[in-house]
Amino acid sequence: MANVAAEIMDRNGLTADDVTWLVPHQANKRIIDATSSRMGVGSEKVMVNIDRYGNTTNGTIPLCLWEWESQLKKGDTLILAAFGGGFTWGSVYLKWAY
Repeated sequence: MANVAAEIMDRNGLTADDVTWLVPHQANKRIIDATSSRMGVGSEKVMVNIDRYGNTTNGTIPLCLWEWESQLKKGDTLILAAFGGGFTWGSVYLKWAY
């Protein structure tokens, strides 16, 4: 997850300063911290709710977006990163639209 998040930044010419929020899969805090560290993104820019809900599998990213929606601003740069069972992983870069 850390590698694909960093790769999506590299592919799009983004630096840690360009990223408003990292929205990671909430598998465990160690993986979340490793991903933000690999990206150079401070913890203040990372949406974390695993402490309240645990690993909610495929609902982790939508749940984070729902919880932080009031803090999101039009034009914010988000990096979403996740992995699943087996050898599946992915990341996406998006601009918040509203």
